[in-house]
Amino acid sequence: MSNTSETDVLVVGLGPAGLLACLLLGQKGYNVIGIDRWPTPYPLPRAVTFDHEIARILASLGINSNNDPAIDYHDDRYLWINKDREILLEVDWESTANDGWRNRYWFDQPDLEERLRGIVDSLPNVQMWQGFEINSFAQDENGVTVDYHEVQVDGVIATPKPGGKTGTVKAKYAIGADGANSFVRRAVGYELVDLDFYYDWIVVDTTPAVMPVPGENPAYLTKHFQICDPARPTTVVPGGPGHRRWEFMVLPGEDPQEIAKTENVWRLMAPFGMDPKKDKLDRAVAWRFQGKYLEKWNAGRAFMVGDAAHLMPPFAGEGMCAAFRDVFNLMWRLDLLLKGIGDYKLIDQWSDERREGAKWYIEFSVGLGRVICITDEKEAAERDAAMIAEYKANPHPVDPHDAVLGAGTWDGSDPLAGKPSIQGLVAHAGRTGLFDDTVGRGWMLITHIDAATQKLSNDQQANFATAGGRVVTIGARKSGADVLDLENTYSEWMSQHKVSHMLVRPDYYIAGTAQDESGLRSMFDRVTEALVK
Repeated sequence: MSNTSETDVLVVGLGPAGLLACLLLGQKGYNVIGIDRWPTPYPLPRAVTFDHEIARILASLGINSNNDPAIDYHDDRYLWINKDREILLEVDWESTANDGWRNRYWFDQPDLEERLRGIVDSLPNVQMWQGFEINSFAQDENGVTVDYHEVQVDGVIATPKPGGKTGTVKAKYAIGADGANSFVRRAVGYELVDLDFYYDWIVVDTTPAVMPVPGENPAYLTKHFQICDPARPTTVVPGGPGHRRWEFMVLPGEDPQEIAKTENVWRLMAPFGMDPKKDKLDRAVAWRFQGKYLEKWNAGRAFMVGDAAHLMPPFAGEGMCAAFRDVFNLMWRLDLLLKGIGDYKLIDQWSDERREGAKWYIEFSVGLGRVICITDEKEAAERDAAMIAEYKANPHPVDPHDAVLGAGTWDGSDPLAGKPSIQGLVAHAGRTGLFDDTVGRGWMLITHIDAATQKLSNDQQANFATAGGRVVTIGARKSGADVLDLENTYSEWMSQHKVSHMLVRPDYYIAGTAQDESGLRSMFDRVTEALVK
């Protein structure tokens, strides 16, 4: 049976990034078809951690990372230790970022994906087709056309199903969220830039009978730590509620598949108190850590996100985070294109922003990996001596890194722009809570009440409103502001940085700031040149 379907957007690949794209587009009322080659969702974890930016994104979907059963957090530092258990480095994974969310969360991916699928299933304008893959891709100035076929699966091999369904999908745009071997990426002729970083590791996911408690079990200094032992570099971290993950480096000359065998995995976990008689091994898989990225992420009406656009080692815990940022950044731009409002330049700017943002984290992760993956005893000793000396000279946790965007839809001349915006407790229209939940989301110009007379021009206000933008004033109680700054979060930040206006994008990044009306108007024009055609 063959048929032709038409839709606004085709999403290829229904992992976390593809699900997020389907969900966000569906919530805006667009018709979406999501297609994935596997008949059922992948049942095992891959990613296990995300940061405060992703928690803020999930909050926009109604998923509160501070109390969701699929998500966990730990008031604990992330330690790097050497083979003698001396501290080389510690990272602050305890505190809260300036957007109101914690720096680090841990989650069970199948459970979180199930939450996302539940939201998607509630949207009648979104179809998810499992067990189909595309076999051709074409596009012209009006849209994209793909042919697909039904598949049958034998283990990890998917092949066309004899007599299965075939068909064609015509869409205005296509999103390639189809992983490292992306068909969409190959169809548009793009190749990944290779940073020549390759290390084999064994990734092990478990459900312990009893979760280890640091201090009670001497093998655990904290809830999450990195062992920089040249005999076998090892990562020990949570895996979401009730789960833990180990990552063991495959040493030079070893066979990854041999090390990944069940009996060898249990041997590697034995020093940590894991017992095959009590604890459950969920999976053990050989995984090649690598660093790659696309120079250009858009090809006409096709856009690549997630692993289709970049691959990074897991040492910074930012792989899925980058994929979510890709999608969340793209969605408000695609919304404007689908409405016929925005200029396609917005998509070019998206590609430039996300390439550099992801590239920063890839290079950062590769740099961490080159330090962690040392197996030469002498080189490791030199590394340890240098890092211990630096740590003793400044024994304070390292703050987590927020990568700024590449050049794009923000004011590159403003050192405050291109970074995640602050968020505080506010009151508005009879409600209290964090700004996003209480005031709303989308393009937002936040002006301090003391500068309320400083405004955009009439034309700028009209264009801003056309793009869905809102202007609000913020100030203390009884100030007459639209939004009351209950903990002075915004007032103190603006005073510290000597600004009165903050332009925030729908993906929560600061697009620009200004002190006076002249600066506000000129900044607005620089930032929003492509917002309205």
